[in-house]
Amino acid sequence: MSEELPAGDRPRQDNGPGPAGSRLAADLVMGLRFFSRLPTGDRPHEKPGLSRMAPALPFTSIVIGMLPALILMGACWLGIPSFFSAALAVAAMVVANGAMPEDALADAADGLFGGATTERRLEIMKDSRHGTYGVAALCLYLVLRVTALGSLAAVNPLAAGGIWLAAGVLARSGALWLSAELPAAREGGASASAGRVAKRDFTIGAVFAVVLSFVLAGPFVGVLGLLFALLAAAGTALGWARLCRRLLGGQTGDVIGALHALIEIAVLTAFLAFA
Repeated sequence: MSEELPAGDRPRQDNGPGPAGSRLAADLVMGLRFFSRLPTGDRPHEKPGLSRMAPALPFTSIVIGMLPALILMGACWLGIPSFFSAALAVAAMVVANGAMPEDALADAADGLFGGATTERRLEIMKDSRHGTYGVAALCLYLVLRVTALGSLAAVNPLAAGGIWLAAGVLARSGALWLSAELPAAREGGASASAGRVAKRDFTIGAVFAVVLSFVLAGPFVGVLGLLFALLAAAGTALGWARLCRRLLGGQTGDVIGALHALIEIAVLTAFLAFA
């Protein structure tokens, strides 16, 4: 392996003096191609870099979550029961994001809690099959989202849609903290190939995520609710990073995706307390 620095540790490459809006659009498309299965047109593909995607990732999350949120709200307004509407919306989200957080959470649960050594944990996480820990984690993740969204939508479908979008924004951006904080635990994985996130780029994305979350969820949970959600997200990220450092010695794409799922549930829990 060459001694080339990870992408997140190299200076950001600029494709020219084009306008900032054009660069943001290119980074948004890169994020959509990496984190979703949504169509992105015929723009030439570029090698993905997590550090480059990080500042635009809150906007990427809005695009990914918009249709599922509209399905949730629209189904409720059509008179479909709120919990069934929530299940339809979560199914749409699974399709939109290619089940990446779901698969990552299941793999991480199997690996972290099913292996006795670092090598064995990483080996289990590479296995495409899911074991008991993974299936349990996946089922709980789906059930918790459906019940949270169904409960919110039963009272106010608009609030449910805005709160879910905010939770997705905070979760996807917050999960990148693991890449900024920990080295890659193995070579050749999705996380290692996309490079580490520079803390400056993570911070820019985090600021955008907080602002967008306030716009989306603030009218329904207030400043105190948003502050509580941010504390829950930060605590989840710090605790997960500590666990991954101890059990893996670093991070992988699976534990980053799992952190997305964990932050989403932590944020939804906080918002439910104030909605």
